[in-house]
Amino acid sequence: MPETTRTPLELLYNISRELTADLDLRTVLARVLTLSSKYVGAERASIIVLAGGTPVDAAIIVDDQLKPHTVEQLGGILNQGLAGWVLRNKTSALIANTSHDARWLQRPDDEATQTGAKSAICVPVIARDQLVGVLTIVHSTPNTFNEEHLALVQAIADQSGTAINNARLYNSLQIAHRRYLELFDDSIDPIWITDLDGRVLEANQQAAQLTGRNKEEFSGQPVSSFLALPGEWLLEHMPDLQGGRTAHTETTLQSRAGPAVPVEAYVRKATMDSGDVLQWILRDITERKALDALRDDLMAMVYHDLRSPLSNIISSLEMMNMLLPPAENDNLRSILTIAIRSSERMQRLIATLLDIYRLEAGQPILSKQRVEVFPLVYEAIDAVQPVVENKGQVMKVEVEPDLPALTIDADMIRRVLINLLDNATKFTLFKGEITLSARRSGSMVEFAVSDNGPGIPPDKLELIFDKFARLQVDRIPKGLGLGLAFCKLAVRSHGGEIWVESQVNAGSRFIFTLPVEPPPLPAE
Repeated sequence: MPETTRTPLELLYNISRELTADLDLRTVLARVLTLSSKYVGAERASIIVLAGGTPVDAAIIVDDQLKPHTVEQLGGILNQGLAGWVLRNKTSALIANTSHDARWLQRPDDEATQTGAKSAICVPVIARDQLVGVLTIVHSTPNTFNEEHLALVQAIADQSGTAINNARLYNSLQIAHRRYLELFDDSIDPIWITDLDGRVLEANQQAAQLTGRNKEEFSGQPVSSFLALPGEWLLEHMPDLQGGRTAHTETTLQSRAGPAVPVEAYVRKATMDSGDVLQWILRDITERKALDALRDDLMAMVYHDLRSPLSNIISSLEMMNMLLPPAENDNLRSILTIAIRSSERMQRLIATLLDIYRLEAGQPILSKQRVEVFPLVYEAIDAVQPVVENKGQVMKVEVEPDLPALTIDADMIRRVLINLLDNATKFTLFKGEITLSARRSGSMVEFAVSDNGPGIPPDKLELIFDKFARLQVDRIPKGLGLGLAFCKLAVRSHGGEIWVESQVNAGSRFIFTLPVEPPPLPAE
């Protein structure tokens, strides 16, 4: 059936079917022009694609042949020609004779000696109320086009707008997908995409390189085959992942190319076309681990080297105190006492640092012995008594009678008590009250140090036991933030627990427990 004998409805149906057959923008543009010129019998057609009023693409067809074009040509047409008028006025234009209409940009071939005057239709291409292009149809004979042709071209343009918009969205999606693949594969960090059960769907190039495998080898493999994770790790963290939070852990990555690599793993849930997945990003922390080990070794050497001369200083000061005649100036003896106590405090700090290093390394406590609670408590009080007296504070002691002896490292637990008492004196105001108590609690002995200081904010109750954590309180001396970290390590290494109860402006109560072990049986 000839095109001219078809009804407009049939023509538009055929155009719609052909325009939706492809999502490539250049293909869609070529089809728009071919169909437009075909159904109105035109020899030439052009379509300019716009983004925010600026030309971004175009197609020009003459006698069924696509012609090359430049951005400068498109700009010239929109600035001076009929397409520019349609763009500015956002309305259609029908020109019966191009030689009589100032809106038409005259070209060399429009001269009477060339092809001469023409007939033209130019319509805006709209998609979702946005101007996405301008379609122009030209016939070599004046007065060819009429209002019916204009209505048909406008209908074609309306359908073309949707097709162009879909093609542009598809192209944008393809570009974004390519960029994602480039970022994914070229990342300096190894990345895996797994299902929610931890089975690998995709892996990037760095993951393959670090493990000495091909990317295809990962497909369907559980992450536990190359990551040293406990079997229940993913299940335990799934509530956090489902809630949009990131799970984090330190582990090792098994490599065929060499020894296991220490890594930090960050896992989060993401949504892809196939559904919910997990994204695993790993960071190689080999250098950081080596630096940590070097720092710890250096610290341990420094602390050991400090202990010996400091012990000599303390011994010398104690001998001077013993040899100083009673009749000597009391001021001199007071200065000597301050030096002795300050040196002892420094010695406790060095011992604390060494113990933190040993306990974090998992070394067991070897120097345990049976220790009575009562003398242990008073030795700790004696160490802080000068500070208590200088600040006019009141020290109360509440030790339950007949407490069983404890099998502990006496020096370590004594320093736990001293640290807690030191904190209480530091954070309790002048003439405040401090209480040290000890009582039986089932199979444990419970120690508690209470004060009536400013208290601790609820969000800091767990943080204060972390290494180098310090409360920001005005007019309070700042420490290293190691005291409570040491207390936590020391108590737990003895099989006990430590915690704090506090209210802002109502004081704090630090509590720790130590297990009661049965006394050893007498030798036969």
